[in-house]
Amino acid sequence: MEKAAHSGFCFGVGRALEIVEKAARERGGIETLGAVVHNARVTAELEKLGCRAASGPDDIRGRAVVTSAHGISPELLKALKARRIEVIDTTCPSVRRAQTAARRLARDGFLVVVYGEAAHPEVKGILGWAGGQGIATMDTKFLSSLKPLPRRIGVVSQTTQVPAHFQRFIKKLVSEAFTQNSEFRLVDTICHDIRERQAQAARLAKRVDLMLIVGGRESANTRHLARLVSRITPTHRVASAKEIRPSWINGKQRIGVAGGASTPESALEEVLARLKELASKSRGR
Repeated sequence: MEKAAHSGFCFGVGRALEIVEKAARERGGIETLGAVVHNARVTAELEKLGCRAASGPDDIRGRAVVTSAHGISPELLKALKARRIEVIDTTCPSVRRAQTAARRLARDGFLVVVYGEAAHPEVKGILGWAGGQGIATMDTKFLSSLKPLPRRIGVVSQTTQVPAHFQRFIKKLVSEAFTQNSEFRLVDTICHDIRERQAQAARLAKRVDLMLIVGGRESANTRHLARLVSRITPTHRVASAKEIRPSWINGKQRIGVAGGASTPESALEEVLARLKELASKSRGR
């Protein structure tokens, strides 16, 4: 069994959890606007500190709320402040950079293309900072609906996307949309931590017969990580050690384990312990 060298919380997640835990302890509990991070284990731990996840702005009962590490749109921020709700911001610095880039591009007259999942909270927030001049997509087919093509196109990425996939999207976009007198501006907003996590997991996948990617079901970066390594070696994505099936490790000599950016180190250690237990039972038959 081998664990990827880069594991545990990323900087942004760790920072967000420090902020919300501090607020909960100081105030005897706190509300969060949705899940602070996409991990059920982490959410359960926060609930023990008195944290309540509001399903949306209208579900906020108190006078203060902690925003997600994924960030929120300026419209939502303004609406919360209009209701005199104190906003405790945990937006990841990498996400903040993407938001700033989107706002700057929009102000400079660019159509802002956000490479990412349109339904993801982070992407929705970034689009909000584009002030109505943006579109979220992972396919260049959207160009066919633009008549005429905009002369200025600016591109940013959801911070957890796979760099190689983003690069392919950019090449295709330039090929299809770059015309005479057009201007194209790219801001690479993929998180450095995510890049390193993906690179190390890919290197590990080349050395093993099976990869287990540990993380929350709603975690985009965990999903991207699993998709990346599955192209190298057989891969399963699990939320916890309980989900591991003994049949998965039959005939496997080398197994690698990696986690998403919001996966606590304890979850990885439990997966490793479970794998060793199953391997021991298999040898004892």
